[in-house]
Amino acid sequence: MARHLITSALPYINGIKHLGNMVGSMLPADVYARYLRQRGHDVLYICATDEHGTPAELAAKEQGLPVAEFCAQAHDAQKAVYDGFALAFDYFGRSSSPQNVEITQHFARRLNENGFIEERAIRQVYSPTDGRFLPDRYVEGTCPHCGYDKARGDQCENCTRVLDPTDLINPRSAISGSTDLEVRETKHLFLLQSKLQHEVEEWVARHEDDWPQLASSIARKWLNEGLLDRAITRDLDWGVPVPADTWPELAAEGKVFYVWFDAPIEYIGATKEWADAAPAGETRDWKSWWYEADDTVRYTEFMAKDNVPFHTVMFPATELGVREPWKKVDYVKAFNWLTYYGGKFSTSQKRGVFTDQALDILPADYWRYFLIANAPESDDSSFTWEHFTATVNKDLADTLGNFVNRVLSFSKKRFGEDVPAGGEPGEAEARLGEEIARLLAEYEQQMEALQFRKAAAALRALWSAGNSYLEEKAPWLEIKTDKDAAALTLRTAMNLIHLYAVVSEPFIPATSAAMRQAFALADDTAAWVSADEAKSLTSVPAGTPFTVPPVLFAKLTDEDLQTYKERFGGDTAA
Repeated sequence: MARHLITSALPYINGIKHLGNMVGSMLPADVYARYLRQRGHDVLYICATDEHGTPAELAAKEQGLPVAEFCAQAHDAQKAVYDGFALAFDYFGRSSSPQNVEITQHFARRLNENGFIEERAIRQVYSPTDGRFLPDRYVEGTCPHCGYDKARGDQCENCTRVLDPTDLINPRSAISGSTDLEVRETKHLFLLQSKLQHEVEEWVARHEDDWPQLASSIARKWLNEGLLDRAITRDLDWGVPVPADTWPELAAEGKVFYVWFDAPIEYIGATKEWADAAPAGETRDWKSWWYEADDTVRYTEFMAKDNVPFHTVMFPATELGVREPWKKVDYVKAFNWLTYYGGKFSTSQKRGVFTDQALDILPADYWRYFLIANAPESDDSSFTWEHFTATVNKDLADTLGNFVNRVLSFSKKRFGEDVPAGGEPGEAEARLGEEIARLLAEYEQQMEALQFRKAAAALRALWSAGNSYLEEKAPWLEIKTDKDAAALTLRTAMNLIHLYAVVSEPFIPATSAAMRQAFALADDTAAWVSADEAKSLTSVPAGTPFTVPPVLFAKLTDEDLQTYKERFGGDTAA
């Protein structure tokens, strides 16, 4: 089986993330990683907190904490939420790790040796009030392109245009709010992307036909506009230091690397963290996943559209310029945005549902299923509480949960606590087996293609097939005239429940575990379901003890809907 390296865009350290961030990177990556593991592939799913840059310093200052302490606490808080969502990272690292410092500095030295880094004097915003140069994110103002009045000096959150602090209208210091700003000369390192344009174009051309249109169109747009040389250092107290053995003057001034230079390198750094964290007696070869791995590793990245340029252009340019055989991404799964009633989820504006709040309301599987079933793949999609409650009630409570409950409850009531035997399968069971095998193949095809909404629809159709079979056979009527026929129907339905437990695991892992644990199978090691197994539906034999699990999914009421809307707001994009 192939080796699959999976990364999702690093969540920034500043604050708990919202549902849009979850569905735009980490959750679909987890679903895909779980699926591949079940199919027998060797999978390494790596993520980390992105800890450098201006917002980390500002947030630490606001809380009165040293930035290192703030980041350590925030990393643990984020990891707790991701554990709550059952994200099965192989390793969740930190971009401030010694491993990332080491590899980032190595990349910088190699780029410099190869003529792709240049020291330049530039004019930069200086705040006399703060007594320091202001990195791009320390300058706020009005975006010259869309008029958004809280744009940062590196990028406008509203229109996503990349900016320079001097582009902003009415700029002010993000530290003090002072508008008494000057422009002074200072030195920084520049990555000469212009010298790598042709190589990046050739590399993108070899991959873009395989990527989603969203990813390839964004990459092509940046390339068509021409790659610009970019400053990759900043005047900050917190970051990967510029190595003194290569740039002694800049190191003495305390320059650190720009967060967008070191953050993608942390994918490699976190893999080394994973290897270094191996328990006693276990050896992990981190480098085989990243170095000279083009023929042995399939690398898939997951991210929202605002991260695409950095992963399809800037980081590949860095890797190409190093002139070493580091693994570059094979497939970029890009997502549009999930909106909240038509308006943007926003960490900074505290608008929308945040992941910790979501887990306070309902268990993770409710959110996992809804978000993936409505993933913003082809266009932006909107979260509304009306849509959420309707999806939970129809798909999870009625289609899946009710099927499991009524099958097991009815069988226990009429046949006891062992799977009944019944007669031999007939025409209805043969038709059901063929349909289940067909739907399972569709589900597998969509998962392999990373088409998550279509995969969710195929999974939903699998669940619906069980309800259709139950309605057709009507064991509550069969038992009145043919007890063996009713027993066969229930045994077949119980085998469907076990099949659902196996194949639903990527979407709803906790619920899948509960369904599987309902049956006291002596050796239940099934990782997946083959087409023949799907047709025969015999994995749970007659005589197997079973229990009726608690209600898998509670239906949400009108009162619930009203409560959610009052707490979080609704019917508005404001």
